[in-house]
Amino acid sequence: MKAEKKRSKPLGQRLIESGLISEAQLNLALNESKAKNIYLGQALESLGILTQDVVTQFLADESGAEIINLRTYPVDPEVIKLVPYELPKRYQFLPLSRKGNTIKAAVADTLNILAIDALELETGFSVEVVTAPKNEIIEAIEQHYAQQKTFDQIIGEILSQGADYLDEASADVLPIIRLVDLIISKAIKTRATDIHFEPDEKVYRVRFRVDGALRQEVLIPKSLQASISARLKIMGNLDITETRIPMDGRISFNTGTRKVDLRISTLPISTGETIVLRVLDKERVGLNLEALEFSARDQKLFQQVLKSPHGLILVTGPTGSGKTSTLYAALGILNTMERNTLTLEDPIEYELPLIRQTPVNPDVGMDFPTGLRAMLRQDPDVIMVGEIRDSETASLAIRAALTGHLVLSTLHTNSAAASIPRLVDMGLKSYLVSSALRAVVAQRLVRRICQYCKTELPKEEQESELTAIGFKLSKKVAYQFFKGAGCQACGNSGYFGRLSVIEILKIDHSFHDLIVGNAGTKEIEELAKKKGMRKLVEDGIQKALKGLTTLEEIFKISHE
Repeated sequence: MKAEKKRSKPLGQRLIESGLISEAQLNLALNESKAKNIYLGQALESLGILTQDVVTQFLADESGAEIINLRTYPVDPEVIKLVPYELPKRYQFLPLSRKGNTIKAAVADTLNILAIDALELETGFSVEVVTAPKNEIIEAIEQHYAQQKTFDQIIGEILSQGADYLDEASADVLPIIRLVDLIISKAIKTRATDIHFEPDEKVYRVRFRVDGALRQEVLIPKSLQASISARLKIMGNLDITETRIPMDGRISFNTGTRKVDLRISTLPISTGETIVLRVLDKERVGLNLEALEFSARDQKLFQQVLKSPHGLILVTGPTGSGKTSTLYAALGILNTMERNTLTLEDPIEYELPLIRQTPVNPDVGMDFPTGLRAMLRQDPDVIMVGEIRDSETASLAIRAALTGHLVLSTLHTNSAAASIPRLVDMGLKSYLVSSALRAVVAQRLVRRICQYCKTELPKEEQESELTAIGFKLSKKVAYQFFKGAGCQACGNSGYFGRLSVIEILKIDHSFHDLIVGNAGTKEIEELAKKKGMRKLVEDGIQKALKGLTTLEEIFKISHE
């Protein structure tokens, strides 16, 4: 009877009664839901009021249902055959397994009696309910049903149609659209950060970059190259007739209930055009210090630095080291109604609420120096400059930091201490660097051990890898390192995701004489270590000891 009463109340009312949202937030979400024709849960999520995980947990608590992880949960293909695709698609449930006359099914809302009744009516069996986030269920429905054909099936269908499908004019034909959508969908599901469409002399290769490593996904006949390239250009609003110059654009791609942004870049080469799609999935990245695996010590130190009313804070490292994600995490901490925050980016990767973000466009004269000058006339409190590339941008950033603004930016150096000589080499006066600089965060990304197949690393391998890194641990203290054995969840790689390894150099008055005296990286680093700075390799070893990454990954950092 209690469950029946809950079912009779709308989800929004139940969320208010639980204290998760206010009536004003519900009204705002309902208006958003009607305006965009989306579900209430999606509206709450898009407005930043609740995450999908919170809604799932709330619904599970109401019904006492088990929450499962659909990425690793085994699904019986025989049970899938019992239920036609249209029912799960309509009612958003996924049949998982059958035991006797009972079917276990995953639903987003465990009190959704319509979904349960539809499944019982179709199969004649009773239903045991478990729950998972709605977006995971929708993606799992597409994955486990044969609604989407395989790469080989779609390619075979296209080739069977003959020459009409083998040129740019076929870019809007359904099989070509389905093939491109399937490639992108699979890339998103496998957590790829980049999708490479690469023309070779005889084939058209597609590779995904997953956890920092490229892997081949599919080989496509060379005859489909023109139509696939044209389809990608159409999606990015690029000129399909132009193949001689590089082009850039953006694509908005829907997968399940989510919208994922893609950045498209084309480059003419001898065998055609190579095209790279950068996947900008805000849900997966996690733009906060916890998701980036900053240790409690480093989080506290970084947050202290961000409390500075003015000055320059740099994040440094090579391309692909996660610098932009760290800057966005910092902006999330600084982003309040009391501050005017402006950013200058090339390009804008993620749109942030309340922050005014400006893209760099050198073709119309909007470069970093020009944009930075304009920003200083906009009464900013916080300025984020995507990258300090030249002496003019560096000079303007220092000037802004010295005139009452908090400036965040990135620089390409191998360590935190190396940033100071680098700024001086760019033509800045050393005394200005000493006065303006507040901190430098150096970082790298390393692969995270898959938690589903994590296993202990044998002692002899531990000793060998520590020796290769050049690091010694006290034999008086027991320690254990780990590795991933490889499983279905991680594609047998042993890794699932990435995390940051960092060092934070906090600048105070004790560094003044060294900086003004044009000291080298070694001297600055020695003083920083005396004041408690933990080097990249040391932070990496600590995270390896916690079972987050492997010694193999730390070895790569130690040899840079």
